[in-house]
Amino acid sequence: MIQVGEYNELEVVKELDFGIYLRDGDVEILMPTKWVPKDTKIGDFLNVFIFRDSDDRLIATTVTPLAVAESFAYLEAKQVNDIGAFLDWGMDKDLFVPFREQATRMEPGKSYVVFVYVDDETNRIVASSKLSRFIEREDIDVQEGDIVDLLIYSETDLGFNAIVNNLYSGLIYKNEIYEAIRVGDKMQGFVKRVREDNKIDLSLQKSGYELVDDVKWRILKLMKEENGLLPLTDNSTPEEIKAKLQISKKAFKKAIGALYRERLVKLTEKGVELLK
Repeated sequence: MIQVGEYNELEVVKELDFGIYLRDGDVEILMPTKWVPKDTKIGDFLNVFIFRDSDDRLIATTVTPLAVAESFAYLEAKQVNDIGAFLDWGMDKDLFVPFREQATRMEPGKSYVVFVYVDDETNRIVASSKLSRFIEREDIDVQEGDIVDLLIYSETDLGFNAIVNNLYSGLIYKNEIYEAIRVGDKMQGFVKRVREDNKIDLSLQKSGYELVDDVKWRILKLMKEENGLLPLTDNSTPEEIKAKLQISKKAFKKAIGALYRERLVKLTEKGVELLK
């Protein structure tokens, strides 16, 4: 069965002057000539993205959209008129966001995190920036320590909210962020804990021994690049350590302690020196 808004593996069944037709069961779908791969012939199978054009016809394309159905994405509004907003999602036809699906009134030139889906009434691909109803909050299938994919979608007084694995919502606390991030950023992170109320706390750094090991090698690499001296000590401020290494002072002290016990560095008034 054809899945609108997603990729489908379809067989080429006709070649015409204006394109080819691909078939799924009794349904034939046009792919205009401009998207047909070179040397395509009848009987070939193509992995194509399916959408509806302005005349409500199903169309196949080999163009890769910036988002597919049932996914969250950060997209720029190209146009806003009296029926809604139209987002650039890498296709000839822009992605429609009705006014009723806008958490805040969208403006041309600004970007928004949205959920892309197929509207049940029209069977057209649309988007919504009212994210809460698309976030899974009951069946949480991640656990402490898991590596997860994140899309930052909002900033609060506590920190940054992120879409987790294209399903859940989690929070990165502001006082545990040691790098510049902003809404729309994609990155990998770690599940710090899943609370009893199913809220997810996230971290951008590994925890425990994994974090110490990661920071150790980062420090050694930096020292080799800076002639064997890292100008930080126990008296350095958390701000100085964050600016230099993008880590907390606590993580810095644990890593330096481990390097010292392994006799890889010595501690001086100037900072940490690499032992040859």
